[in-house]
Amino acid sequence: MDSNLLRLPNGDGLPVVSTNSEVKSPFLIGVAGGTASGKSTVCKKIMEQLGQAEMEDTQRQVVTISQDSFYRELSPAEKAKAQKGLFNFDHPDAFNEELMYETLQCILKGQKVEIPSYDYRTNSLNFEEMLIIYPADVVLFEGILVFYFPKIRDLFHMKLFVDTDSDTRLARRVPRDINERGRDLDAVLTQYMTFVKPAFEEFCSPTKKFADVIIPRGADNTVAIDLIVQHIRDFLNNRSRHGSTGNIALYMNLDLGPNAAPAAGNDRVGGIAGDASDNKTGTYNAIRRFSTLCKELNMQGNFFFDRNKNLPHH
Repeated sequence: MDSNLLRLPNGDGLPVVSTNSEVKSPFLIGVAGGTASGKSTVCKKIMEQLGQAEMEDTQRQVVTISQDSFYRELSPAEKAKAQKGLFNFDHPDAFNEELMYETLQCILKGQKVEIPSYDYRTNSLNFEEMLIIYPADVVLFEGILVFYFPKIRDLFHMKLFVDTDSDTRLARRVPRDINERGRDLDAVLTQYMTFVKPAFEEFCSPTKKFADVIIPRGADNTVAIDLIVQHIRDFLNNRSRHGSTGNIALYMNLDLGPNAAPAAGNDRVGGIAGDASDNKTGTYNAIRRFSTLCKELNMQGNFFFDRNKNLPHH
């Protein structure tokens, strides 16, 4: 593949534009969870608290990308099934894994990328309205299966799982699909029982074990969201003081591959802080602060950690 082109599902090659200044390799956060669990709302609240929601795209330090932009293009037969509610959009095969990976790699290299928006009414990618993702300090990538694909999962510096009970998710999905996506009640319920619920149990729910932070009640858990926001603020403040030397992504050598970063300690919450290097004090102060807040909130029951696993190495 031409290094100066990002291939989209329709085969077109779009230019990938690097920043002229110092490479801005972002802190990449994955946000997973079941359908209508509140992933987008969590990301929106994070953006709002950071004062990023109303900013010009070119000025944002924090951006959100939806995995829905990486649905693969359907064949005519698949489109016919989709119009009848008979296509499984919650299966891993519905996504373009390679394009997701290549796009995130470009973003991690500080490049501007363009991705299509997704039209839920026609079940197709909209290449007429391309989303331009400018280099940012923090990127939130949200979707039902963002932790399912191993090589994509390994790119994230932090992994959040929005954990909302199934009744609440269904109660949210029904009016959303009817009002925003042009579906009728019978079609929504049939699709949910036939595809959505089984796919969640088989593909999405098991990826919860990869999360660094599990957020019960989703966007209603304001304390947990405050924690994440504070961690991002610490990272942004550290970068503003130290430039790329305060950049966690660069420190962890993303370009060298998934095994480049030093291993964390046995304590998943605080282990990575023990691996601090002398010339990265600012970065690790931010991580240490995050660890402390994590422990406090865990004791309060605002979110959970699997203490038998390490923080991600990347």
